[in-house]
Amino acid sequence: QVQLVESGGGLVQAGGSLRLSCAASGRTFSSMGWFRQAPGKDRDFVAAISGSGGTIYYADSVKGRFTISRDNPKNTLYLQMNSLKPEDTAVYYCAGRSPGWYSDLRTKAGYNYWGQGTQVTVSS
Repeated sequence: QVQLVESGGGLVQAGGSLRLSCAASGRTFSSMGWFRQAPGKDRDFVAAISGSGGTIYYADSVKGRFTISRDNPKNTLYLQMNSLKPEDTAVYYCAGRSPGWYSDLRTKAGYNYWGQGTQVTVSS
């Protein structure tokens, strides 16, 4: 069974940090990414990383504050979030795609597997 399980969310004050993890099981993923969805809004792209880690993309809103990384032997994806702002409050989703699945990594269509999400709340 293929699973993506996020962890590390929580409540933090503005300016604080959190590190999200996504444990993958059941298969190997090529590129992986993070998306987020605030109440009443669409699920938006946050960051993506290629299978080797050599190609990385960030949304403009998180550049310089968030860092995506992966540990392939552990089959785990990470998102280090620093200088958090109240507007970063959302449910954060991990996404993965199987080899041979092709579409823009910065869109939801770029992935065929999704986790259940972890809540991140940033208080002002």
